[in-house]
Amino acid sequence: MARFLLCDDSKFMTMITERMLTKMGHQVVYKSSDGLDAIAYYLDHFKEIDIVLLDVVMPKIDGLQALRQLFEINPDAKILMLTSISNSSIVGGALKLGAKDFITKPFKMLEFSNAIDKIVSE
Repeated sequence: MARFLLCDDSKFMTMITERMLTKMGHQVVYKSSDGLDAIAYYLDHFKEIDIVLLDVVMPKIDGLQALRQLFEINPDAKILMLTSISNSSIVGGALKLGAKDFITKPFKMLEFSNAIDKIVSE
């Protein structure tokens, strides 16, 4: 079982993603709707988080800015980026910054589960 920090500004996507993770036997430790809140939580609790699921487009700061700051807190963070924008420069930028993978919303359970399993097994 992996412990997740889920950061997405869409309440619907948060609900669906949490449901999928629970079905897979994982636990969502904290849910956030913006990058600043996720960073603040991660700063105090990063030892309790195995994987961060991070949306790209969010209020206050976007996912790429949050990604940079999360890696400043913990250079070994495992982060899976989520987005509804399939822009190759964003994908490339996130992966270059150190994201483990990138998944485009809406995603299917199998695609999501494969991405999670790959990161968990690292």
